[in-house]
Amino acid sequence: TCLLLSVCFLFVCCVTLSLPSTCDLRRKFYLNEMHKSGDVVLGGLFEVHYTSVFPKLTFTSEPQQPVCKGFDTLGFRHAMTMAFAVEEINNNSSLLPNLTLGYSLYDNCGALVIGFSGALSLASGRDKEFLLRQNCSGSPPVLGVVGDHYSTFSIAIANVLGLYNMPIVSYFATCSCLSDRQRFPTFFRTIPNDAFQVRAMIHILQHFGWTWFGLLVSDDDYGRHVAQSFQADLAESGESCLAYLEVLPWDSNPGELRRIVHAIKTSTARVVIVFAHEIHMIQLMEEVAQQNVTGRQWIASETWSSAAVLQTQELTPYLSGTLGITIRRGEIPGFLDFLLKIRPDPNDTSETSLVKQFWEHTFQCKFNPADREDGESVCTGHENMELAETEFLDVSNLRPEYNVYKAVYALAHALDDMLRCEPGEGPFTGRSCASLQAVEPWQLLHYLRKVNFSTEFGDEVSFDENGDALPIYDVMNWLRLPDGKIKIQNVGEVKKSDAGGEELTLNEDKIFWNTDSKKPIRSVCSESCPPGTRMARERTQPECCFSCVSCSEGKISNNTNSLECFSCPEDFWSSPQRDLCVLKKTEFLSYEEPLGICLTTTSLLGTFICAVVLGIFIYHRSTPIVRANNSELSFLLLVSLKLCFLCSLLFIGRPILWTCQLRHAAFGISFVLCVSCILVKTMVVLAVFKASKAGGGASLKWFGATQQRGTVLFLTCIQAAICIAWLVSSSPAPYKNTKYHNDKIVYECAVGSTVAFAVLLGYIGILAILSFVLAFLARNLPNNFNEAKLITFSMLIFCAVWVAFVPAYINSPGKYADAVEVFAILASSFGLLVALFGPKCYLILLKPDRNTKKAIIGRYRKS
Repeated sequence: TCLLLSVCFLFVCCVTLSLPSTCDLRRKFYLNEMHKSGDVVLGGLFEVHYTSVFPKLTFTSEPQQPVCKGFDTLGFRHAMTMAFAVEEINNNSSLLPNLTLGYSLYDNCGALVIGFSGALSLASGRDKEFLLRQNCSGSPPVLGVVGDHYSTFSIAIANVLGLYNMPIVSYFATCSCLSDRQRFPTFFRTIPNDAFQVRAMIHILQHFGWTWFGLLVSDDDYGRHVAQSFQADLAESGESCLAYLEVLPWDSNPGELRRIVHAIKTSTARVVIVFAHEIHMIQLMEEVAQQNVTGRQWIASETWSSAAVLQTQELTPYLSGTLGITIRRGEIPGFLDFLLKIRPDPNDTSETSLVKQFWEHTFQCKFNPADREDGESVCTGHENMELAETEFLDVSNLRPEYNVYKAVYALAHALDDMLRCEPGEGPFTGRSCASLQAVEPWQLLHYLRKVNFSTEFGDEVSFDENGDALPIYDVMNWLRLPDGKIKIQNVGEVKKSDAGGEELTLNEDKIFWNTDSKKPIRSVCSESCPPGTRMARERTQPECCFSCVSCSEGKISNNTNSLECFSCPEDFWSSPQRDLCVLKKTEFLSYEEPLGICLTTTSLLGTFICAVVLGIFIYHRSTPIVRANNSELSFLLLVSLKLCFLCSLLFIGRPILWTCQLRHAAFGISFVLCVSCILVKTMVVLAVFKASKAGGGASLKWFGATQQRGTVLFLTCIQAAICIAWLVSSSPAPYKNTKYHNDKIVYECAVGSTVAFAVLLGYIGILAILSFVLAFLARNLPNNFNEAKLITFSMLIFCAVWVAFVPAYINSPGKYADAVEVFAILASSFGLLVALFGPKCYLILLKPDRNTKKAIIGRYRKS
């Protein structure tokens, strides 16, 4: 940078010191060059040599010139494209008529200082001395520049030439930084910038599902800005990430290259993206071949995606199958004929002639016999170009050349528009027009911003507000031929869509994949998480590296790579795969299941037995056993037992409001009616036995039939009042219980009020205990008319069942709580039925001789 500023300073000083009359060129740069005179001259900067060797600085009076090395045949063809375009324009009567264009072309030799020297030479001209007019007016040596090849070179040149409003149209510099109109107001280009190229690359990566890849960039402005743009766009997309980012050294650094290639070899990323120049790729691939790094999918930027120097049989195993972004191909009619006519000028003895250097390189000869090396002949200048084995004549794949062609035509159209200006209708001060005799670069710059034309190939050429061309790229694929060579084929294109994004079109059937399966490789840090799982990232890992965690019960994810699992609605549960919410299974004591069938059958059986016993008692109602101890209570007791059996059916089936409200009420009232009858019968037994003794007859007046019925009714009404109060204050209701099973809905009846339920059971228990105590006290009465033992035994069964019921009910979940309650009802009902009526039915049916008044009284007297 210091050297460049010093050169600029010396140049300005030279002009200033000699301002009164002439300007002397203090020092001439010795550059490879090519010139053609004309009324208006355009400049060109091209890379005709790959690199250059600079001699060591000495204190001699004459500084030694750098030596350019590695002749670039395609770079020379780029320069010849500009020469062809100028000649074609000069032969075109409709474009710039009556005006001859000229050119001055310089070789940058792959070095910034040489490229910058060429730019200064274009700005200052080739004349050693030129006169200045009184008002410092006049046309500069060149009005516009085509070039440079590299972004770094273009940045340096645009910074300086921009001070003089010199328009620069690059055909290959892609750095997005050059779109900054504040820094580079005079810079234009016919190639899309890197920002679009990066987005196009990411589009291709997403298309093939490559989310894990490495990025290699050159150590210059081009590479650094690409790296920044790539990382910014990746962060915005959030779908892909870099496994590594390496910077390729400009100078050959074997140790650094070995480290970079080792990183590529050991990384799990199978896709490698390279934004670098041909010289970097040559050095890199030599080390790749040395370490035998295979199984990688290479993605090429436009700088090397069609580089013939890499299409060798040695590199075929590594680079075949490469996908690349490249400049759009174009057709330039007549270009091949122009190339075939190129001949060195026999009168030109300069060693810096580009044509002479090309000739010597192509035919391996020297014009100066003293410069010949072993095996080289003397050039005659009449060698047959058509017989030369060179890619110079292959015009089937013109890409950078097409950009050069468009750049020259853009400057020509701008100049043509400027010269067609009508006096008094111009865009400048006082509506003036530019004059060819005194035209200045800033005037041409005004028209260049508005240029708009179409090439013969049908492509539209114009520039946006940042000086960028309409973005479009071809997608190339390196096809391996049977003979081991590589052929580059077009497999699609990327262009700006109408919506402002990138539109990718690919012919995937044509793509050659360098894999055994002939399919795209997989390059992901972590495989996609399927539905039913979610991604779990670690802070130390890149975003696309994650583990897949199954969704917990009750949660699902129905998309790939879900960040979180979502809870299912209340009545739904997750499927076994955790990818779908399904209706929860419902559970209740059903009539269709075996347990429900057994309980229902038992309930109906008990009801049937009660009906049979009731029929027997009605049929034998006149017999002493039936009539003894108030037969009306016996009938009422059988009816209540039948109701007890039937009320158990209310606990079976899906709970609804009326069954929930009725089940406990019916259960409580039925059992109170039953136990009340037993209690009254026990009390009657005691009263009768007491009345049979002397002086005990007065007690029977309190236990007449009316009193017995009244007592039973009163005791039952108390339970009915408890039930009514319960239903009014806190009625039982259906309830969906999900506490027992997450994947099931247990339908049950919420009791509403636990206190009311406890009072209901407690009241039954009090009556049962009272009956048991009284029956126990009367157990030793004479057997003939004593039911006390039977009542004692029946109450013992009843109390045992309901004492066992409480803990079993509390610890039984869901439908089993209902089953326990039904079982308790049936067990206690059968206990009462069998204990109280079993012996009587036995006597009535099997021992009718004992079912007589005589037998009963006689036995009593005997005892």
